[in-house]
Amino acid sequence: MEDVIEALREAAVDVPVPLELPEYDDLVVIEEQILIPLPDDFKDFLLEVSDVVYGTLEPATVMDPLSHTYLPELAAQAWDIGLPRELIPICEARGGYYAINEGGEVSYWRNGNFSDDEWPSIWHWAKEVWLEEDQ
Repeated sequence: MEDVIEALREAAVDVPVPLELPEYDDLVVIEEQILIPLPDDFKDFLLEVSDVVYGTLEPATVMDPLSHTYLPELAAQAWDIGLPRELIPICEARGGYYAINEGGEVSYWRNGNFSDDEWPSIWHWAKEVWLEEDQ
């Protein structure tokens, strides 16, 4: 996890209006809004690197309700088009969603189907997809 955080921090681009990192209480509010608990790894991800801007992928954020990456809105849209309700979207991409299950595993869902690609944690996903594929 620490190596991925470091790599993301090094790869991050400066933006005119930086994103804000949440505090734990902010995540409690998000869980209440989406009515599903966030997996521990996803909480750590949001607390540590949800302010990183890098590449073309834009993972979910929790601090700006007006952002197109705001998790409650992202989840509502994904669930509305059929993403199973027990999954939480972590990133919209290529017409589908990367989503995390309660065990912390990440998969890609599009048009009602899951791809064969899966990652054992959001940190594996961040390294293999966000950092390496999104260059």
